[in-house]
Amino acid sequence: MSTSRRLLLTAASLLALLLFWQVAALWAQSRLLPGPLDVFAAMLRATRTGVLPESVAITLARVAASFLIAMTLGSAIGIVLGRSVALNELFGPWLVVLLNLPALVVIILCYVWFGLTEVAAITAVAINKIPNVAVTMREGAAALSRDLDEMAQVYRVPRLRALREVVLPQLVPFFAASARSGLALTWKIVLVVELLGRSNGVGFELQTAFQLFDVAGILAYALAFTAVVQLIEIGLLQPWERRSNRWRR
Repeated sequence: MSTSRRLLLTAASLLALLLFWQVAALWAQSRLLPGPLDVFAAMLRATRTGVLPESVAITLARVAASFLIAMTLGSAIGIVLGRSVALNELFGPWLVVLLNLPALVVIILCYVWFGLTEVAAITAVAINKIPNVAVTMREGAAALSRDLDEMAQVYRVPRLRALREVVLPQLVPFFAASARSGLALTWKIVLVVELLGRSNGVGFELQTAFQLFDVAGILAYALAFTAVVQLIEIGLLQPWERRSNRWRR
């Protein structure tokens, strides 16, 4: 499918969503479900005051820090476990426990242990995301081509070079999947962290809007940050994934 046609379909889909939203808003009470124009007006008001851009920037910084920590540690753990059967048998159950530990519990514990600080907030988000990345990368590392491994061994390729040129390129699809799902999950957990224990950010503003029963404000902040995350997906993750997968062609 050509790029122009794909963009056209995307625009048509978004337009259909806006129309559905407007129709639903007409049937519902405006206070319970404001229409797109009302939400856009609330977004403009928050932007003019500077609160929305500042809140989005603060939340985005927390998302970036938590995301980088989780992707780095989770990828390293997953690759090690996927390449070693013994280590996977030993530490695999730990991942299962962490995967099933509620995010809210981790957030509360981090705040209790470290206080209502930035370190506690970022640590809580990273801990919640690391097991997901590790599991995905573990499956990718376990599915690596044995033929390529044997070829690297036959030609006595140094380990670091084999890791860089043989192992990591095969893991790109798994890393991309972890990054894509991780970005969506990370910012959602960051909002909970901000709502519970921070005095700024999108999560804090959502809490304020909730207390005022300002549905338009809630949707304005949520959609603004969703748009930022989508721009990161389209502008960074997708081009990187396409470049990294060129070797498969």
